[in-house]
Amino acid sequence: MTESLDSERMACWRAYIESSQRLFTQLEEDLRAASALSFADYHVLVLLSEAPGQRLRMGELAGRLVFSPSRLTYQIASMQKRGLVARQSCPQDRRGSEAVLTAAGLLALREAAPHHLRSVHAHLMDDLDDAEVACLTRVFERLGRRLRADRDAASTPADK
Repeated sequence: MTESLDSERMACWRAYIESSQRLFTQLEEDLRAASALSFADYHVLVLLSEAPGQRLRMGELAGRLVFSPSRLTYQIASMQKRGLVARQSCPQDRRGSEAVLTAAGLLALREAAPHHLRSVHAHLMDDLDDAEVACLTRVFERLGRRLRADRDAASTPADK
């Protein structure tokens, strides 16, 4: 029983990885064609647009993006050259710095978002077969249950 459950779980994760890699490649190509932004550019702009004051400390940004510090430094420098973000010293910590969304970055995000959303919808609807959809649904349901359980376990009695 446990072996079949483990093999099913492994098959789901394998399908998830293969599907997500294919989808990511297609989304990256569509985003670049529509807006000249990479997926990483887009993700940085989204995170900055949602942050208070449209700025985030570099460490916090790296954590949300799962980038190495050197990769994030390169990414921000590239975006800074194109005027999408600015890099400023952090008022709370003079040793650190923050990435700040510029007006040009916000405009690029607003122009790219509808293309990206259409691309996501089209690829999810057109490129996944029924087995992949079922597999991904199971993976995300399990992940959701795990995250809810972790959140509930981490909450203190005072929070409830």
